Amino acid sequence: MRLQINGEEHDLNVVTLKDVVKHFGLQEGLVVTEVDEVIIDRSDWNDMKVHDGMNIELVHFVGGG
Repeated sequence: MRLQINGEEHDLNVVTLKDVVKHFGLQEGLVVTEVDEVIIDRSDWNDMKVHDGMNIELVHFVGGG
């Protein structure tokens, strides 16, 4: 399925938003997700089905200094 992720088009074999986060190898506790301009709570990732054309933003926080 074709998804727009962080401004780039990706062709992924995923079903849920949680699958998208896992696909990119991101640490779930450090990620904020936005789907079609709506922030999705982490507890809803498993229930959020993705479909062609969705616009997803993944923001991954990193430590450092």
